Amino acid sequence: MVSTQTKWQLSGDYFENCNCEFLCPCLLSGMQAPPTEGPCDVPLAFHIERGRFGETSLDGLNAVIALHTPGIMAAGDWTVAAYLDERADDAQRQALGAIFGGSAGGPIGALAPLIATNLGAAFVPITYNSDGKRRSVTIPGVLEMSVEGVPGANRAEPAYLDNVGHPAATRLAAAKGTGMSYTDHGMSWDNTGKNAHYAQISWSNG
Repeated sequence: MVSTQTKWQLSGDYFENCNCEFLCPCLLSGMQAPPTEGPCDVPLAFHIERGRFGETSLDGLNAVIALHTPGIMAAGDWTVAAYLDERADDAQRQALGAIFGGSAGGPIGALAPLIATNLGAAFVPITYNSDGKRRSVTIPGVLEMSVEGVPGANRAEPAYLDNVGHPAATRLAAAKGTGMSYTDHGMSWDNTGKNAHYAQISWSNG
């Protein structure tokens, strides 16, 4: 049967700051190990440098996913909220919603069976910054998150984790949270000083 799903691809930058102690055990276990704190609370931030959803350009847009799991990630029962760039026009909003909501396939779509509670998507101002080993994102009144890469052998570059089973990318820069607060949907997280990663991403739905 021929698929009628809209073809899309994007490339850009991503980072996260979870509540695990450094390093997150999920990385080396295929999401089968318990998070160090019991549950997992993690925002994931994305900046699309170049992207297309069918004929719709996604260049320069941002997105954030806030994710809570009560225990081992592979066991499911996830709660997810999405925050999408308010600068997007109608076509771009539909595209971002499909990609980051999972209905358009790709990495988020592959995780959709693990989601038990979808809190929906809000279109909000998102400021995303990348500067060397530092990343930060702001959603006013909801999220402030910043991370910094853990220096590798040459100090100028971060230490990298390669060939890992992470849905965003298989090569991640190891990092730690330098400041984080998230408050929304009755949840309140502070992962300052905890595990973080960042990476260049290249996603598509085939």
